Amino acid sequence: MIYDPNPQRYESLPYRRAGRSGLLLPAVSLGLWHNFGGVDRFENARAMVRTAFDAGITHFDLANNYGPPPGSAEETFGQLLRGDLAPFRDELIVSSKAGYTMWPGPYGDWGSRKYLLASCDASLKRLGLEYVDVFYHHRPDPNTPLTETMGALDQIVRSGRALYVGVSNYPAALLREAAAILRDLGTPFVLNQPSYSMFNRWLEPDGLPGALEDEGVGAIVFSPLAQGLLSNRYLNGIPDDSRAASATGFLKEGAVTPERVAQVRALNDVAAARGQTLVQLALAWVLRWPQVTSALIGASRPEQITDAAGALNAPPLTDAELDAIEAILSGAPA
Repeated sequence: MIYDPNPQRYESLPYRRAGRSGLLLPAVSLGLWHNFGGVDRFENARAMVRTAFDAGITHFDLANNYGPPPGSAEETFGQLLRGDLAPFRDELIVSSKAGYTMWPGPYGDWGSRKYLLASCDASLKRLGLEYVDVFYHHRPDPNTPLTETMGALDQIVRSGRALYVGVSNYPAALLREAAAILRDLGTPFVLNQPSYSMFNRWLEPDGLPGALEDEGVGAIVFSPLAQGLLSNRYLNGIPDDSRAASATGFLKEGAVTPERVAQVRALNDVAAARGQTLVQLALAWVLRWPQVTSALIGASRPEQITDAAGALNAPPLTDAELDAIEAILSGAPA
């Protein structure tokens, strides 16, 4: 059946600029970290991608190691590009990354020129694309000179493999160093992808928002829902089909403590008073920073994407609401 996307897909979700670049991203983007691998059901992946695009989510974020098995998320998305989205390629932002272990031996990990160029070529082959819109270095490499890693990103753009570059998991000081190198090279550096949520606020004391502002780089934050903890899934314990109950994944059962559940319930009350779901509140909270271009969500069902896409339909968070959230997160009485 030929896919015919929603003709009103650009009418509701706002688009935000990536730093001082010309690139605009939807305020909510879809990550294919989980649930798009070779072990997952293809038709569910197809339904989620179609739901996202119908809602105006034009950015799909991948990495070479996403699966399982590694590489299979890119293969899945490649099938969806060929089968559903090929006519709309110029409306899409497709990103991928390299920096974590992908193949055995000394050339399948970290940040060498050898690894990044080979990995980018392999990602393009799996995706069936001539270029990706953004290619990231996935994590800092403590042993490879930053000039080599950034030089590889520059070569990836100059060779036509990518339009823009980004980095992921880079703290403020390293971001500033990377930005200086890329600026000297004339490389279009547009995004840093850090983790950030109400329960993971490391980038605030690190000074990353200020560094992003100074360098003209946007942030696309991953795990804004704390691996699903900031949703209604855990208001009454741990469901059998949840991430915390799974043998794989990053949200562990031990993280769902009574104290955390009490915070989630209190935050859910704030969301309900605003006419929002907890997911929408959590996304609106990370998007309150002007330096945050987009919130990168994961999903296991299409309806979760529809819920997230409504995150900015409510008015901006007021100072009183932000104070109430801060009190909940700090454990202080409201």
